[in-house]
Formats: sequence, C-alpha cells, structure tokens
Amino acid sequence: MKSLAEYLGFFNAISRNSVKTGKGLGFSASGFAALGMAASKALSLNLDYVSLSEIVRLGAGSATRSLARGFALWYADKNGHSYAERLDSTDNASFSMIIVPIHSEIKTDEAHAEVVGSPLFEARLLHIDRLIKTMKSAKMKGDTATIGQLAEEDTLNLHAITMTGKSHLVLWEPDTIRLIREVRKLRSSGVECWYSIDTGPSVFINTFQRHAHAIADRLVDLGFSDVVISGVSGKPKLTGQHLF
Repeated sequence: MKSLAEYLGFFNAISRNSVKTGKGLGFSASGFAALGMAASKALSLNLDYVSLSEIVRLGAGSATRSLARGFALWYADKNGHSYAERLDSTDNASFSMIIVPIHSEIKTDEAHAEVVGSPLFEARLLHIDRLIKTMKSAKMKGDTATIGQLAEEDTLNLHAITMTGKSHLVLWEPDTIRLIREVRKLRSSGVECWYSIDTGPSVFINTFQRHAHAIADRLVDLGFSDVVISGVSGKPKLTGQHLF
C-alpha cells in the first residue's frame, strides 16, 4: 500500500479487540481489515472496494469478509480477482451467536499447512461448492436453521482434514468437546442451536435471538465465564478516536 502511495515513511499501528483471549475468533481477519482501511485513509488512497479487499487478504484471507460486513462470500477467483461480497438477505435480526473463547498455543498457519496433506482435502473441495450454494440460498431466505446446520456440517468437514493431515493436528481442547455435547443436549431438548468452530478450539453457537440469553446463562452455570452474545457484524467504519 505504501508503494501505491509512493510513501517512504513509517506507520505506528495498534490493534485492539473487544475480546482479549481465545483462538479461532477472527482476530487477524478484523485486524487486517482495520489496518487496510486505516492505512488507505492515512495515505489518501482512493481505492475501490475490490482493490482494498485484495490488499487486506494478503494479511489474512478472512479479512476480506470482515471488510465486506455481515454474511459474506469470499471468492478465490472472480473475473481474475479475489475478494469477498456481502450476501443480502430478508432477515439478519433473528440470527444470534454465543461465542465461547478458548485458549490455544497452536498457530493458524500450522493448521493451514496441514490440510493439503490430508487424503480428504480433494473431497472437501468437491463438497464445498454444493454446501456454499445451499448456504447462499438459505442466507437469501433468512433461513437461520439451515445456516446453523450447514455451518455445523462444514465445521466437521474442516476439522476432519486438519486431523488427517501429516501431523494429525487436533485443534480442539477438552472444553470444545464439552460445548459440542452441550449444544447437542440443548438441541435434543428443543432449543434450536448449532455449533461452529474455525481454525482453533473456540466455539460459536449459532441460534435464534430468542434463545441467546438462555443459552449463555446455561453456559455460565457450567463454568464458562467468558461468554459473548453477538449479532451479525455491521459495516466497518473509520473513527477519529486513536489508540495511541
């Protein structure tokens, strides 16, 4: 970005998250999206959205989705470009997430390196196209139940390939398993919720807004103190309040 602006100076950059701990929560995604927006503004670069998205993905691929806001689909190659596109829908208000941060020493890059050596990797690439089409359709309809079910299915597919790579890397911690079992118990009792786990042990519980506080209270009773209730992300924005 400095080369685009022909700038030879230096930056002082600080990133701060509202959630302080946990692995697999998208810290790098939000951080690089924020850095891209701030640097672009500081350098007076009038970049179009696609160009900025392609820059932030160099730091973290998921930063493209953070930049897009809400539910977004990241294209590996769309007309020669790689960026994320926001998916509109009939309803975002009914969707809620309960986030349970869990610490891990494993680096995200380690997990990324593992997947290409898994015998299941090619099968996942073939499967993912169908899953994305179904997810996109569900999002357009505001079908929270199908979104949750598909996210849970994709979680199991994703972690199957990290577990079957060269190092048999298991990203989950004991609390991850506890939460998976608790979600299944809740669902069997009639509470509509589904788990989702990114490249780490932290757990997202996707559900309807009407269930969110009851689920969070139950997790606190089980000893999970760092529980966060979240909705769908809003549009990234610049602020005049600095961190230094």
